[in-house]
Amino acid sequence: MSMSLRTKQHPLIGQLADRIERTWQEYLDLSPYQIPHDLGYVEGSLEGERLVIENKCHQTPQFRKLHLELAQVGKNLDILHCVMFPHPDRDLPIFGADIVCGRGSVSAAIVDLSPVNRDRSLPASYQLPLFGLPTTSFSQVRELPEWGDIFSDYCLFIRPTDAAEEATFLDYVISMLTIHCQIASQTQPTTTAPEIANFQAGQQYYCDRQQQNDKTRRVLEKSFGVEWADRYMTTMLFDYAAQVASY
Repeated sequence: MSMSLRTKQHPLIGQLADRIERTWQEYLDLSPYQIPHDLGYVEGSLEGERLVIENKCHQTPQFRKLHLELAQVGKNLDILHCVMFPHPDRDLPIFGADIVCGRGSVSAAIVDLSPVNRDRSLPASYQLPLFGLPTTSFSQVRELPEWGDIFSDYCLFIRPTDAAEEATFLDYVISMLTIHCQIASQTQPTTTAPEIANFQAGQQYYCDRQQQNDKTRRVLEKSFGVEWADRYMTTMLFDYAAQVASY
């Protein structure tokens, strides 16, 4: 099932959404993920503009949740949000990518593989492939937020200034995602309780820090109220409690 929003959003969002899904399909064995019935497609308003959110999720033997969210506020704001949460018995980082477009131009684009182990470092299997990624150069590199200690040294956070930089960012995201899927498909689960607890704690910390994103929370609160925004942040976007309950 294709999402309707991507045909109406900034072209970079549609291109990235399509390529993320193709990469998932190529390297992973996807199965359905049950989204809460009222959160798959959501409509509201923000300062008189129509707000639409579309969510699409999968799960695999390696990942408890692959989440792709597209959102649009009138003609002024387009958003792509993607996160891949590993099962907590896998020594895998959390892949995340976001694009924010305002009034037809990309204001923020970020991608990373965020480590969740105790020493906050990426597994050794990632070091050489990521080191081999093509060198990128962008004219506007953005500062990470105060809660950004969850990100790795390979995090790319930019404001692309033209089509060439947008294409470079897109290729970097898919290169990183491909590496992640290839390594994940070969990573065996651990049965050691302390290791599982370590990875669970790392995912909890990641979710806790992401939930401090005041910009996202303010948009949701203005559109749907404080209670709904908190539920969406903790149930749909960064649902640490769900993975704890499964172990």
